[in-house]
Amino acid sequence: MKIRPGSPYPLGATWDGEGVNFALFSENATGVELCLFEGSKGNDELARVRVTEQTDLVWHVYLPGIRPGQRYGYRVHGPYEPERGHRFNPAKLLIDPYAKAIDGHVRWNELIFGYTLGHPDADLSKDERDSSPAVPKSVVIDETAPMVDFRKLRYPWDGRPIYEIHVKGFTIRHPEVPERHRGKYSGLASPPIIEYLRGLGVTSVELMPIHQFVSDGMLQGKGLSNYWGYHSIGFFAPDVRYSSTGQLGEQVEEFRQMVNALHQAGIEVILDVVYNHTGEGNHLGPTISYRGIDNASYYRLLPDNPRYYMDYTGTGNTINVRTPRTLQLIMDSLRYWIMQMGIDGFRFDLASSLARELHEVDRLGSFFDTISQDPTISRVKLIAEPWDVGEGGYQVGNFPPLWSEWNGKYRDTVRDYWRGAERTLGEFAYRFTGSSDLYQGDGRRPFASINFVTVHDGFTLHDLVSYNEKHNEANGENNQDGEQDNRSWNMGAEGPTDDPEINARRARQKRNFLATLMLSQGVPMLLAGDELGRTQRGNNNAYNQDNEISWVDWENADKDLLEFTRRLIDMRRRHPVFRRRRWFQGRPIHGSGVTDIGWFRPDGSPMDDEDWRAGHARSLGVFLNGDRMDSNDPRGDPVVDDSFYVLFNAHHERVDFKTPGEDLGKRWLKVLDTFDPDAGEESYGAHAQVPVQGLSLVVLRRAD
Repeated sequence: MKIRPGSPYPLGATWDGEGVNFALFSENATGVELCLFEGSKGNDELARVRVTEQTDLVWHVYLPGIRPGQRYGYRVHGPYEPERGHRFNPAKLLIDPYAKAIDGHVRWNELIFGYTLGHPDADLSKDERDSSPAVPKSVVIDETAPMVDFRKLRYPWDGRPIYEIHVKGFTIRHPEVPERHRGKYSGLASPPIIEYLRGLGVTSVELMPIHQFVSDGMLQGKGLSNYWGYHSIGFFAPDVRYSSTGQLGEQVEEFRQMVNALHQAGIEVILDVVYNHTGEGNHLGPTISYRGIDNASYYRLLPDNPRYYMDYTGTGNTINVRTPRTLQLIMDSLRYWIMQMGIDGFRFDLASSLARELHEVDRLGSFFDTISQDPTISRVKLIAEPWDVGEGGYQVGNFPPLWSEWNGKYRDTVRDYWRGAERTLGEFAYRFTGSSDLYQGDGRRPFASINFVTVHDGFTLHDLVSYNEKHNEANGENNQDGEQDNRSWNMGAEGPTDDPEINARRARQKRNFLATLMLSQGVPMLLAGDELGRTQRGNNNAYNQDNEISWVDWENADKDLLEFTRRLIDMRRRHPVFRRRRWFQGRPIHGSGVTDIGWFRPDGSPMDDEDWRAGHARSLGVFLNGDRMDSNDPRGDPVVDDSFYVLFNAHHERVDFKTPGEDLGKRWLKVLDTFDPDAGEESYGAHAQVPVQGLSLVVLRRAD
């Protein structure tokens, strides 16, 4: 085989029509071997090429005649000195960090470990056995072919709901999706699913991790798997698990076609990305990629004992974004998914860990600086999960401009309000109006707040109103895993019940949560299946349940709740007063001189400071003035909308509210009632009595 020096750029395997350029970064390696494998499967090596060229810490070689579909991997030489942070072991085949496709999954056995299992010194002993039979191969793909002409949606942040989906779990049980497409990328692009999303009113889906990931041996030993996918090993490769064909490299094109189909339907795609750690775990984890390529460059190690890893993620390791090439890896990955795969935005898992310069979270760290100046990445939607498991990791409200955040305080406050916990109405008011106390100070808009009541991590909406305690026995950890502080309320019985009164209260409470979410300022995020009444049987940590516990049950869908959710999303879409672009008055949300929002006691009188501080208060009325939006549309015209009066009653008993005086409205129409969602419109005048049943919410629209 004729070998050329090749180029250090771009990293990864790049086919140019004649051959393939291979480039791999490793600062501390002493040698690199490129292994080529025969055919579309198996572990027979076609050739092993010694890579001799090195430029700027990148090892590179060009092989004429190599074509797309070629499977390959690396063996990297260097010191095996864990005490100094080095874990090189050329016996272990390594996945290319820049691989665009990977041909299978890690087979969990003792071959994938760089040390000898059971040795007295554990990871200090080097294992010399070849791991290639257990490690999936990287695959060369054709990036010269005409790309999908993605319809560029680029929706602005304007309060459109986000819908969180698991690619497999959403379609695997759908009866109208062809069987071979269920649970696959193609299933999410199928006409029944597109029609459902459009009918629901969804314009943004957030996909749980689809980067190639590792399912660890502990789970496999229990007959379980890493269903959620939060153990990435390939930041450029769409996971082959969701490919409908199983053919070599075809998952890339299938993913692109899925994105294209969603775009054509007017639905943008946001990816949940896990750049904070990899699936290689701690010092006792396997050697399948980054650890064997350059452990000291890719991972954060303890400064005084680099044998061990700094773990801000709870998974055993933390990616080291302080090194330029690791930071480049993340940026190159983000640009690839935007430019080559059509992605419209990203949700960054445990984003606080990416912001840690030394130990503390630095909101102006190099990670944020690099993103803010990038002309491609800075133009898409950027969402932070603003916490990690390290000290000082809870950073809700502290991310820089350009970023939106999962608002954990919104979740906690809204759950507490509707379950009757002692909490001031002032806290609830801030969350309902976009959390200006968290996001206004640094110039961000209400859309910095991604509001949610439930997400994949925790109870579903149905379980939130059906269980006081978590029931994670199926996870095989003696119910010790999962969040303890769920702020849930079972309404009088733990789990399923035949009591019609309890079931009616649960149905009403679900409507309360959904209505509060869709009427709040900011960006609402809905967990897929919540609108259908999906249950996980009380499991609040179903990360390893790739079965009916996690999958959406279309056959037993709550159609009444679905229709109610559609009404809410449509109401939000039609009325910009629920998704303001600017804060209310640009100053505190209550007090003298505030005219775009008003807060009232049930008797119709304005709330005073004592009312805001009363921890026992459970009822309030909110006036939203559609005539005073203080905002212009994209054409420069003033935004004007109807005005609304939203009545909240978290008491168990009925509360009679009075409508405001004639200065705010002479006639009001009831357009929503969570106690009786099928009730027709009722008309009320000024100072009229409006009965609001216990644990319910009523929305009035000004009709004069």
